[in-house]
Amino acid sequence: EGIKMETALIAKDPKQVDKSQILQLVTFTLGGEEYAVDILKVQEINRMKEITRVPNAPYYVEGVINLRGKVIPVVSLRKMFGLPEEEDKTQQKIMIMDIQGVTIGLIVDTVSEVLRISTSIVEPPPAMTYTVSSEFISGIAKLEDRLIILLDMDRLIGKEETQGMVTMAEKTAIEN
Repeated sequence: EGIKMETALIAKDPKQVDKSQILQLVTFTLGGEEYAVDILKVQEINRMKEITRVPNAPYYVEGVINLRGKVIPVVSLRKMFGLPEEEDKTQQKIMIMDIQGVTIGLIVDTVSEVLRISTSIVEPPPAMTYTVSSEFISGIAKLEDRLIILLDMDRLIGKEETQGMVTMAEKTAIEN
């Protein structure tokens, strides 16, 4: 799809940039803010598809999807961050991610690009940060004309939640 690649390096000579200091991120928007996650966590990006609701699921779990025969729980990041529902859902995507060894789908407003940035332009999160609890933020990347909030997915969706989602997905798969 229309995801562009971009490299934002501060060093003048790319040969001087140590490869370990480069972060590869997938950026996405949510409620007008730009966020990013480590590209290694992202397995694939899908268009919105039909989601099967699951009774008694946590408020931020939209339900489950069938992805090539595997039942995957889907989480609304908007709900998790306490943002209102998106009116225009035409651009929404489901990012299929590996979070603590569990495959989970995350609904985001749009997926923007794959970005390579130097760790030198990432600052620690400020004490008080926008709509997202700062404990889930690993840093803020300062590019020339924008700020990108880097999310720590393992902290955002903790071990208890992932285990609960696995159980929920397995129960749903058995019932269907």
